[in-house]
Formats: sequence, C-alpha cells, structure tokens
Amino acid sequence: MRFMKLRSMAGRALVAGACATGLILAGGTAQAAPAPSGSAGWEPLTPIPSLDVERYLGTWNQIAAVPQPFNLECARDTQANYSLIDPANIRVENTCTTWSGEQNGIVGNARVNDTVTNAQLHVSFPGVPTQGNPEGPTNYIVAYIADDYSWALVGDPFRTSGFVLSRSPEVSTEKFREIRAVVESKGYNSTFVLTSPTPGGATDIRPLSSV
Repeated sequence: MRFMKLRSMAGRALVAGACATGLILAGGTAQAAPAPSGSAGWEPLTPIPSLDVERYLGTWNQIAAVPQPFNLECARDTQANYSLIDPANIRVENTCTTWSGEQNGIVGNARVNDTVTNAQLHVSFPGVPTQGNPEGPTNYIVAYIADDYSWALVGDPFRTSGFVLSRSPEVSTEKFREIRAVVESKGYNSTFVLTSPTPGGATDIRPLSSV
C-alpha cells in the first residue's frame, strides 16, 4: 500500500506507504529502474515475516523516498496516518506541506492481501487514476521494520516506489547511514532514494547515497 499518496484539494493527484510519497529534484523526477523479471540476480521485493498491524497504526513521517510523479506539490512535512477499519482494511490519511506553504491531503484505503505476514497490501485512493479500486494487486510491501517499530521501509514488488517512514521527524546523520545500508540491502539504488525535509531531519532534498 502506497501510504504516501497525496492530491491537491482541487482534486489533482500527487503525493507517501502505505501505506503510501517521494519528493522531486529540480528539473524532474528520478525512477528506480529494477532489472527485468527473470533476469539474473533480480528478485521481487519481499515482505517481512510478520507485521504487527496494531503497532503499525498511527502517524509516520516520510524521511526519504523514490520520487513519484503524483507528489510534485509536496515540499516537506509529509506524513501518513493509519487507523484500523476492520481486520482486512486500514484507513490511510496522507498530508504534506506544499511549495506554497499550504496543507495538502488525501484519504484512502489499505487492504491486506497477505494474511500470513500482514505485510503485503493494496492501497487505493478514490479519484486517483489506477488507484480507485479498493481491491487489487499488492502495491505496498513492508520490506523492513525496526524491532521497536521506530522506522520502516516500504515499496512495491518491482521497487519503482520506495518510502522510508519514521515515527520521529528527527533523523541524525548516523541514522540516515543506517537507513541507507538497509535500503541498499533490500535491492534499492540509494542514489534514487531522496531525502524528504522534516523538522529535525533533512533540510534539503538529496540522494540518500550522499548522506
């Protein structure tokens, strides 16, 4: 579930993880290009063995992400809030501050597709192209979560999206380096994962590989 998807109040799609948001560098967006399915050394992103959904609920701060075209207006302070609807569905509310200083947000649904691990979900947002159906294939995988549930890495099976979520918006250089190591161990190119400005965290947008 792509928790960090946002759209403008006028109805324009943006955003992010699932459960679902990345930010862009000036001049365009970057995409993490995975190797084609079946090529040597490539495997789909895998979920953690077990996700405690109750512990996962609440507010998360996006501190880094693979840029996505639907979140061009998000400049900083991107957050996702998850609340339980029923055992199979989670309410997703994503917010951010735009480049003009306004608040932006969208509400969607995250449906659990994998009842064995609870770590594979489908996130949908009404009115967003290709995201309106609440039932669909997995597009949000919890690939890593800290033992204390302080931060997580989520993405889609092909790694074209990726979001680093943290309970705290404050992130030290040492923590970013720890995160980079995990991101790379999960098959991402850290050059394509950009920091997201948050209070007490990153102050600019730069490749995680340079932190």
